[in-house]
Amino acid sequence: MSQQVARLSPHQNGKVFAVLMAVTSLIFILPLFVFIGLVGGFGSRPPVLTVLIMPVIYLVLGYITVAIGCAIYNFMYRYIGGIEFEATTAPSDRS
Repeated sequence: MSQQVARLSPHQNGKVFAVLMAVTSLIFILPLFVFIGLVGGFGSRPPVLTVLIMPVIYLVLGYITVAIGCAIYNFMYRYIGGIEFEATTAPSDRS
């Protein structure tokens, strides 16, 4: 059965995506700054403030871009329809 997504919640989707981006950025940013500190030699280390601010920037920009994207999707749905997908019911494991 084919179904269409009629509305995406800008606030909820923005929150979820923003947190995912912030946490994911830590996975990449922390090892990157450790590597830069080791390769840079003695006396040169990455600014700690940058390490702390980058996940916050990802969080804020992730929220804003997803919220705007959802709002545009909701507006355009009226004119071009929504994302279409097929759904099936999973068989029950109960015997």
